[in-house]
Amino acid sequence: MTMSDNIIETPDELNQAEPDVVLDLTNDAVEGHVNDDDSEPEVESAWSKPGRWYVVHTQSGYEKKVEVNLKTRVATMDMGDSIYEIIIPMEDVVEFKQGHKQTVQKKVFPGYILVRCEMDDQSWFCVRNTPGVTGFVGQSHKGQRPTPLSRREVETFLSAKGDGQEAPKRKGPKMEYDIGESVRVKEGPFADFNGTIAEINTDHLKLKVLVNIFGRETLVEMDFSQVAKL
Repeated sequence: MTMSDNIIETPDELNQAEPDVVLDLTNDAVEGHVNDDDSEPEVESAWSKPGRWYVVHTQSGYEKKVEVNLKTRVATMDMGDSIYEIIIPMEDVVEFKQGHKQTVQKKVFPGYILVRCEMDDQSWFCVRNTPGVTGFVGQSHKGQRPTPLSRREVETFLSAKGDGQEAPKRKGPKMEYDIGESVRVKEGPFADFNGTIAEINTDHLKLKVLVNIFGRETLVEMDFSQVAKL
């Protein structure tokens, strides 16, 4: 990783180990869908695009405003040749209200946006000083550049969008889980991630699992059927 002479400060809150985000990926909130239609045109991989992907922490509830502010700064500072893309990862969520099914979009990672850029002093300054931005995620030492997402993370988090269709029926859930037990996530944007069970709701067949996301522990709520024992 390239070292910079500039001192880049990261807010203390980004280094906290305690989870401060709870994501709901249960059937009631998120319905995943796998597209088996071979006739769909091939989509360019997010990993193959120029630059690297970085995670930016924002003030809670200001993700959209930060996206707009950052795009404006990129234009006014003529940074389009080094800051290529700003994304708020979203999920198509199927909800039932008053007996009617409707599809709405919800943030996959509340409080975070993804930025694809060439990381240098100018791009760091442009992003870091955008109103609503509190810092980059993944900077472990003072003076060190933020850590970009790995290929696995890029392909996982940027392919999280659903299409609003219902997921195929799942097998009956297993109920023999214990708090503190390690499990593997089987479905959704965190498929193949390992986590630790923090809470169990047997009445609603739901679990809260601590999953390491962007280098920090995050509580993710899932159905029993969305995890498997290790």
